[in-house]
Amino acid sequence: MDKKEYQLGDIVQMKKPHPCGTNEMEIIRMGMDIRIKCVGCKHSVLVPRTKFESKLKKVLRSTAKPEGDTADEA
Repeated sequence: MDKKEYQLGDIVQMKKPHPCGTNEMEIIRMGMDIRIKCVGCKHSVLVPRTKFESKLKKVLRSTAKPEGDTADEA
C-alpha cells in the first residue's frame, strides 16, 4: 500500500464523515498527534498519528507547491 503524503494545511477526506455530515478535514497541527478541523462545522479533534493514517482516505487539496514551480527563484 502506498504511503499517503500530507502536510500542514492540507484538506483531507476521511473514511467516515464527521457527525455534521462532511468528511473533509483540514490538518492544523502535526506531531505525534495530528489535530484536524472539520471544514463544515469548524470543530477540531486531536487524533494519534497512527489512527489518523488508518482513517485517511485521500488528500483532496494540498498546500504543497508543484515541483516544477520556480516562481520564487528570481
